[in-house]
Amino acid sequence: MTRLMVVGGGYSGVVAAKLAAKWTDATVTLINDNDRFVERVRLHQLVAGQQLRDLPLRDLLDGSGVELVVDQVKAIDPEAKKLHLALEKEPVSYDILVYAAGSLADLDSVPGAAEHAYSVATYDQAVRLRDHLVDAQSVTVVGGGLTGIETAAELAESRPDLKVRLVTNGVLGETLSQRGQRHLRRALSRLGVDVRENARVTEVRADGVVLADDHHLPADTVIWTAGFRVPTLARDAGLAVDHHGRMVVDETLRSVSHPDVYGVGDAAAIRRPDGQELRMACATGLPTAQQAMRALADRLAGRTPRPVRFRYAFQCISLGRRDGLIQFVRPDDSPRELVLTGRLAALYKEAIVRGIILVERRPTLPAGW
Repeated sequence: MTRLMVVGGGYSGVVAAKLAAKWTDATVTLINDNDRFVERVRLHQLVAGQQLRDLPLRDLLDGSGVELVVDQVKAIDPEAKKLHLALEKEPVSYDILVYAAGSLADLDSVPGAAEHAYSVATYDQAVRLRDHLVDAQSVTVVGGGLTGIETAAELAESRPDLKVRLVTNGVLGETLSQRGQRHLRRALSRLGVDVRENARVTEVRADGVVLADDHHLPADTVIWTAGFRVPTLARDAGLAVDHHGRMVVDETLRSVSHPDVYGVGDAAAIRRPDGQELRMACATGLPTAQQAMRALADRLAGRTPRPVRFRYAFQCISLGRRDGLIQFVRPDDSPRELVLTGRLAALYKEAIVRGIILVERRPTLPAGW
């Protein structure tokens, strides 16, 4: 019987594992370094002191036929088709590998970030930051992307005693429409967030950050959200990767160098037929994981798989618990002028986040919102 291993139990990995078990006759094993599923899109809420629901992976996998192994994959040997695990003396063998290793905060891009900055990229990092913020008086969030915006807004709303600054290398909300940018600026201003645009951070210190013009912005806490990177597992294994280390896949999400390996989620460099590389996001990972496993099932059944088809619909941004921004976009992710804002947008975002967990439980549900 075909042995299929899935590396990574995040949004894409769980969906891929459950669909592989449902649509193929393979024995499916999911390997993850934690026995809990992490709602990564809610970690800014955890940082602000809110309680997140407990989601054991075994509960999500119950009845699916997927075996869970709680361990860390240390190395992949694609020639021998083996995985080397941290807790096992002997490697485990596979016939097909689904690489869903996810992404991490890029704390190596600026001197001092790894030593002095906090991150919200993982559950443990978010808990560490939450505990640290109990006695904090000022916070500088570096990075004007969705993670940085949501983190700054959540902290400012939940901790009005906290001085919150958001520093971005470019224009705030540069991927948004003009209407979206205007609402974002109004919301952050209302929350008291000090926004610094076109300010490139060149160093992180224990007492704040240094900008390219040598100006020092003091803060007792620095939160780094300026970019993500992927694990080096694929590169170290000799799989074809791009300059970011993301696994290069074909139009069916199969490795271009090793046809028995599939890539889903942030760790895979997925492109639309027009060549556009899809961004790291849950909105990308879920529907493409579904399509990848359909392609895999077709191949195993002797059918010709269909290429991935993907189009974006909107970007969701929470601005605290009572405000939000839904930016409707074209299929290529460029913004339309149409936006949804305020309390209704906050409810919309919450419905989407809850819907993601519903897809994790029932992965055949449509995920391309």
